[in-house]
Amino acid sequence: MTVTVLPSLDDVRAQLGTELGPTPWETVTQERIDAFAEATGDHQWIHVDAERAATGPFGGTIAHGYLTLSLLPLFGRQLFRLDAGTARVNYGVNKVRFPSPVPSGARVRATATFADLRDATGGAQLTTRYVVELEGADKPACVAESITLVLL
Repeated sequence: MTVTVLPSLDDVRAQLGTELGPTPWETVTQERIDAFAEATGDHQWIHVDAERAATGPFGGTIAHGYLTLSLLPLFGRQLFRLDAGTARVNYGVNKVRFPSPVPSGARVRATATFADLRDATGGAQLTTRYVVELEGADKPACVAESITLVLL
């Protein structure tokens, strides 16, 4: 897989509206789900209790929506390298949705599209739209716009 290298904000502007990806498939294991539950304190049975979840609405455990969202930095690194500026920091997210649950053991991958680049104090704000695909599903697992502050 080729990583798109973006040395400058002008290179980012040139990519606005262009879809990058998809990434390679990533398996969401029960071990990853359990580790996320430990890290966040979210031990809801639908995520961590395989026996109870087997009789639940999805027939087994599912990943936390925020676990799926937390994979965006991994997917971003697989798709592009932003070399512009002195540092890049997470500024927030817009329009986060989880249309399909991610069952334990399922595979996901993502595409990214640079949706907006605007001036900001000390740098620029880059909005990247991610679509996380769930293998075999009609609807994506997650759709979100990640905002990165590019410090100059």
